[in-house]
Amino acid sequence: MALIVQKYGGTSVGTPERIRNCARRILETQRAGNRVVAVVSAMSGVTDGLIKLAKEVSPDHDPAEREMDVLLATGEQTTIALTAMAINDLGGKAVSLTGAQAGIATDTVHTKARIVNITPKAVQQMLNEGNIVMLAGFQGQTADGRITTLGRGGSDLTAIAMAAAIKADLCQIYTDVDGVYTCDPRVVPTATKIEEISYDEMLEMASSGSKVMQSRSVEFAKKFGVRFEVRNSMNNNPGTLVKEENKGMESVVVRGVSIERNQAKVTIDDVPDRPGVSAAIFGAISDANIMVDMIVQNVSTDGLTDISFTLSGADLPKAEKALTAVVPKLGEKVALRTHKGVAKLSVVGIGMRSHSGVAAKMFGALSVAGINIQMISTSEIKVAVTVDEAEIEKAARAVHTAFGLDEKK
Repeated sequence: MALIVQKYGGTSVGTPERIRNCARRILETQRAGNRVVAVVSAMSGVTDGLIKLAKEVSPDHDPAEREMDVLLATGEQTTIALTAMAINDLGGKAVSLTGAQAGIATDTVHTKARIVNITPKAVQQMLNEGNIVMLAGFQGQTADGRITTLGRGGSDLTAIAMAAAIKADLCQIYTDVDGVYTCDPRVVPTATKIEEISYDEMLEMASSGSKVMQSRSVEFAKKFGVRFEVRNSMNNNPGTLVKEENKGMESVVVRGVSIERNQAKVTIDDVPDRPGVSAAIFGAISDANIMVDMIVQNVSTDGLTDISFTLSGADLPKAEKALTAVVPKLGEKVALRTHKGVAKLSVVGIGMRSHSGVAAKMFGALSVAGINIQMISTSEIKVAVTVDEAEIEKAARAVHTAFGLDEKK
């Protein structure tokens, strides 16, 4: 008897009919001789609706993050109860558990909490009693009993973490697409589904803008060796298997192309080129809980240099506020500039370790397409650039074609 963890995203449970479809799939999995834990997200649109309500009742001030977590956690609680009801109505036996009831303990950072421990006694007891366990994704509880949420895409993390905690035989991430594609098919219609991908490649694609999986979830899966499959909840097509890399994977130089919109660029001009300056700048950013992506520092001239970095456009106001207090202390000539309307384009593949010329081919394709590169960042298995957001789709199609990733007709 296999132990399987399944996760269903918001679109998969977006309507009563879809909830019943998921309930049937979950029940079929159990009736095939498996024990099942099913993690669900809030119904599509519910989380955005709750955020809107919060802003309407608190128009003059940002709502307290503690209360936002209490509010947003109700979205998943609604779905687990409804899905358990649907399973029971279909003749099954299901029980719903919140993140706290399932023993998911987190740190104290509201709205972006991290899982620190899972004590799945309640989950194991319910399974032993023959139940399907419906588990609320996206949420946990601090040591002192406060509800926390794990950030956008946190239901993926819940599923992966619970699969590791209960030593599940398989983790299936059900979504509204057939798997992981070489690029977003809505941007590149010729994109193809990837049959298998390494943790490292999936992690790079997730952190570079691929919306299929949350990067923290992939990181957790790699750390604890949780093999998982990304597949479509609307059909029975095989999905994409995410697992440890093997030698055969290196034959593919570039596995996929990712894009990330709504980025912003921050530049600090004429920074004194001395120890401690970068620490002051990025210390202020860190204290504001802002994630930074690319960082570029120019060669020093006359003892001065420029530092540029990118971050999510949504975090730009917080970054400006944090840096306004720091920049004047760095020197008289230091100036802060910010720029919205930036997007990131990345090519990813573990084959880059053993093949040269990837960056040259990427830059050549962008040049032929008439697209200017603003910033460049590389890692062992990724080359990323920033371009004007208005040109990101054109850039993605050009690079996708250049690396032979288009669907073969």
